[in-house]
Amino acid sequence: MSGIFAVAARGECAEILLYGTDYHSHLGTQYGGMAVLGERFSRQIHSIANNQFKGKFLDEVRHFHGNRGIGVVSGLGEQPIFINSRHGPFCLAANGFIGNADELAARVLAEGGSFSEMTHDGVNQTELAAKLVAAGDSIVDGIKGLFAAIHGSCSLVILHRNGVYAARDRFGSTPLVVGRRTDAWAVTTETSAFPNLGFSIAKFLDPGEVVLVTEHGMQVCTAGGPREQVCSFLWIYTGFPASSYDGVNTEIVRERCGRALARRDRDIEVDLVSGIPDSGLAHAQGYAMESGKPLRRPLVKYTPGYGRSYTPPSQQMRDLIATMKLIPIREVIESNRIVVCEDSIVRGTQLKNFTVNKLWENGAREIHVRPACPPLMFPCRYNVSTRTVDELVARRAIRALESRDPDDLSPYLDHRTEQYARMVDWICRDIGATTLRYQTLDDMVEAIGLPRERLCTWCWTGCGCD
Repeated sequence: MSGIFAVAARGECAEILLYGTDYHSHLGTQYGGMAVLGERFSRQIHSIANNQFKGKFLDEVRHFHGNRGIGVVSGLGEQPIFINSRHGPFCLAANGFIGNADELAARVLAEGGSFSEMTHDGVNQTELAAKLVAAGDSIVDGIKGLFAAIHGSCSLVILHRNGVYAARDRFGSTPLVVGRRTDAWAVTTETSAFPNLGFSIAKFLDPGEVVLVTEHGMQVCTAGGPREQVCSFLWIYTGFPASSYDGVNTEIVRERCGRALARRDRDIEVDLVSGIPDSGLAHAQGYAMESGKPLRRPLVKYTPGYGRSYTPPSQQMRDLIATMKLIPIREVIESNRIVVCEDSIVRGTQLKNFTVNKLWENGAREIHVRPACPPLMFPCRYNVSTRTVDELVARRAIRALESRDPDDLSPYLDHRTEQYARMVDWICRDIGATTLRYQTLDDMVEAIGLPRERLCTWCWTGCGCD
């Protein structure tokens, strides 16, 4: 994923922009970027693969002058992109994934266009989005054209002489929220960026909605559409605990997920409940609240040096982070029966090698793994996360059981079937746990608290917006 932040202030905006963008550091690990518009555009992009956003930009804030700006912590390549167009120059930052990027890039090239920013995967998707916006009859028309052309999702902010344009993707998969304080207006992916900067929530943008934000307020350019399928994984894993999406707080959802897991666990006896830091902690808190078992920390995360092991693009880097960041406490682990609450099991290798094995090596008596969502079955088509079936441990389990990839996966999607039980048993043995029990889809949806039709559950069900 990427996290985007924008601000329009009555005075200098660079410091607000720096800290607002930095509050998205949990969403991206590749690049950080800022662009500010005063008398001219000022833009800077840095690699943050080995540094936090704030550390890279803190000394540079004094060089940014202007009252409007956009920032991004990116998992999508270098951004924000600067482009000159018939609508005037603008900078664009985006969050999402364009599944048909190659097809659209080929169309731009065939029409005489060009690309200057390339990644190891091909065209820079943010530059592609900027080129498609520039092709419209206006900025707003270009955003509509972008949304109509892409397969996937793209929420964005555009820094322009008119102000800051902000647009949520047409299915609402990735959030955007407008906030205000007495001297400024802002747009954010994560509402957790607002409180310490003095902003209050003014509006959760609707799917496909386009607004123009200035230091004087917000103008709706295009009303949102009726279809919404916001990413459920925001609440389960990717979102920050203090953030809310469509008015639903992440921490509270995770506590409800943990409670639901505990209610289905009446048949086991354990000595303590634990959560894999950081996103598993609230799930474990809910489990402990419901079960009455003590919440303890057999594994602690060395927070200063290591971020999330899910977001880096290479398996080598994911494994390194997973190895180094979690430190076991033998005095808490030894001889105990432990429930381990985790947000999800994606690939399974990190849970096995760097969590379960550490607990066994330090004397655990039993290890009961409880993911807060169902088995992930389909690569995400709306954002940058899992890209292939081969990455998913559930699909590896099915392949091992069937000796092939079956045409019909429906028996494995229903937690009441024999096929589902066999798949879970295979994964349990593969990761080396005593027991494994996934959250059911119904319990997860109930924990989020929005109608199922408003939620994207593609990665668990293979059903989503077209």
